[in-house]
Amino acid sequence: MNVLLVKPGIDTKGADQVVSRIGTSRTVDILAPAELDIAKSIRQWNKDVEKISCVLVDESQFLALEQIDQLLELTVKDNIPVMAYGLRSDFQTKAFPGSLRLFELAHTIEELKTICRCGKKALFNGRKINDMFVFEGAQVAIDGENFGNMTIEYESLCANCYFKFKNA
Repeated sequence: MNVLLVKPGIDTKGADQVVSRIGTSRTVDILAPAELDIAKSIRQWNKDVEKISCVLVDESQFLALEQIDQLLELTVKDNIPVMAYGLRSDFQTKAFPGSLRLFELAHTIEELKTICRCGKKALFNGRKINDMFVFEGAQVAIDGENFGNMTIEYESLCANCYFKFKNA
């Protein structure tokens, strides 16, 4: 199948690649800054190569609202399936604007379950800076980025563990 891989430009992890947790990677076909008309870019891509079987979007929570609307239009008008993968909420349990819009428009939603360190179903994303959980800061900070001598990481947590670390 001819899968077109897209990721938002704000996601600097892996530069122009999607990097999985198990270490595999693939260069994206479209690195989409917030102002990019994704549908227009995909339609142009579709003219240049064989028919696109589907569009796979990684880190879709970072897409601009207009881009999510464009993906819906692409699915409906051009009959190109779009599969968007991303987080529901940030490290403060607040929905990402892009995720909210995806929930509003999605034809189907499938949850990929993750397990907390304690073995329960993980619901939240804990942000760690230099291996310490933090609960304040900007909504977007990319995993693996270094800010001076600080490294940002995320850990999937169940509600009990999330609040245990938050209230510690």
